[in-house]
Amino acid sequence: MSASKLLSVGFCLLLFCALAVPRTMADTWDKATKVTFSGPVEVPGRVLSAGTYWFTLMDSPSNRNIVQIWNSDRTRLITMILAIPDYRLQPTGETVMRFEERPSNQPDALEAWFYPGDNFGQEFVYPQARAMELAQQARHPVLSMPENKSTVAEMKEAPVKAVSPSGKTMEMAEVVQSKPQPAAPMMAAKQLPKTASLLPLWGLLGLLFLGAGFALRWVVRSMG
Repeated sequence: MSASKLLSVGFCLLLFCALAVPRTMADTWDKATKVTFSGPVEVPGRVLSAGTYWFTLMDSPSNRNIVQIWNSDRTRLITMILAIPDYRLQPTGETVMRFEERPSNQPDALEAWFYPGDNFGQEFVYPQARAMELAQQARHPVLSMPENKSTVAEMKEAPVKAVSPSGKTMEMAEVVQSKPQPAAPMMAAKQLPKTASLLPLWGLLGLLFLGAGFALRWVVRSMG
């Protein structure tokens, strides 16, 4: 193989590695998750028909998030949902979708989404009238916000409460666990290496790039 071909192959390999890592970072940062529903599923503001969808996290302020739902190839944004971080004590290695209990003749209502490995998830906030209906059916409080809040700015500023099965308004803190319980900090600490693992990966790639460069230089010299 000529020196020029070796250099071309080496450059392609290095370019592939450089492009693969940012994709991994993006999926981790926005929690991109591909989900297939076998039947219709209700989310705040609409019902998704059976099919494949992508869930992503638009941003992550301190006390509320915006979840985006896309079509199967992520070319069309279907809807945006206000969500509140809700902690769990036992993370799992798989995506978890938690549904409200519903009558058999109605679509399942999506209550929360947990990304693999995280000890917190996104609990969805329903418009007030629908939240009251869901609370009565599920027999437990459901997060609610005023009606007709559809833009990102409106959702970020909307007051979030909870409604009980009896229709009583409750404070969000009574329903959502916004901070880990005493046993959770240890669990959260175990997750830190996963969050920080991209830094060693960059360092490893840097060493690989450097080693590949020296190897290619040696091959070119030996063939000269």
